[in-house]
Amino acid sequence: MDVANKSVSEFVLLGLSSSWELRLFFFMVFSLFYVATMLGNSLTVITVIADSHLHSPMYFLLTNLSIIDMSLASFATPKMITDYLTGHKTISFDGCITQIFFLHLFTGTEIILLMAMSLDRYVAICKPLRYASVISPGVCVALVVASWAVGVMHSMSQVIFALTLPFCGPNEVDSFFCDLPVVFHLACVDTYVLGLFMISTSGIIALSCFILLFNSYVIILVTIKHHSKGSSKALSTCTAHFIVVFMFFGPCIFIYMWPLNSFLIDKILSVFYTIFTPILNPIIYTLRNQELKAAMRKLRNRLLNRNKTTPLLYF
Repeated sequence: MDVANKSVSEFVLLGLSSSWELRLFFFMVFSLFYVATMLGNSLTVITVIADSHLHSPMYFLLTNLSIIDMSLASFATPKMITDYLTGHKTISFDGCITQIFFLHLFTGTEIILLMAMSLDRYVAICKPLRYASVISPGVCVALVVASWAVGVMHSMSQVIFALTLPFCGPNEVDSFFCDLPVVFHLACVDTYVLGLFMISTSGIIALSCFILLFNSYVIILVTIKHHSKGSSKALSTCTAHFIVVFMFFGPCIFIYMWPLNSFLIDKILSVFYTIFTPILNPIIYTLRNQELKAAMRKLRNRLLNRNKTTPLLYF
């Protein structure tokens, strides 16, 4: 690590508010959301694994999305909740870099995974006769591995860049977690040049992927319109997918395309895609997916029946 970086050994996370009343409110709300996120996504993963009828490419990708959402909700939220309770606001330099790494790892991976889910729906609806051969189990595994590989490469590029920044004094991060748009404002270099760097990497990548996804869903919806058979189910599935895509990409594009914006807006959007989106994903997919809801009811009934018959084993 560069010697200049060592002048700052820790950062102070200013959080969302300095008011004790608001901090208590955020503590209760975010604690509830975090628990619900972990339970909801865990239920999705367990249901897909337990029901053999859901062992298909779409649900395999959905399971991986749930795992990523739990990871994205966990890289900073538990610390934020704990800090609201204890009043501790500092994070070490290494801890800050670690947050940047995992944030970009999970967001980069989710971007590619959402594109894989779009490809799955495109082939299923627009090329149904070729679906089994194109979206095979091996292809699904390759898509998931590729999404994590891209996430790792993207996050490493962000971390390497962050480690080259010289920090020579200011250490107050105007957010509840570390990310480059807020951390590089503390560096002793021209932030305008750094802003251009952010636009040329994360922002452009997110915008390009969103445009590709948007075009693919337009093609899918046009295809659905010309096929009446099974169109209701396909439309429901694709609508759910696009809602997730819009909620995830919208804040990311705004934050990284305009990194020199107001920190207040950035903080609100950061809360949205790190706390709200991970809990909305299982809600959207569950409420709009009859197969998944039926599988959850079946799993619940199986567990209830097992609990009723278990005492008989002791007689």
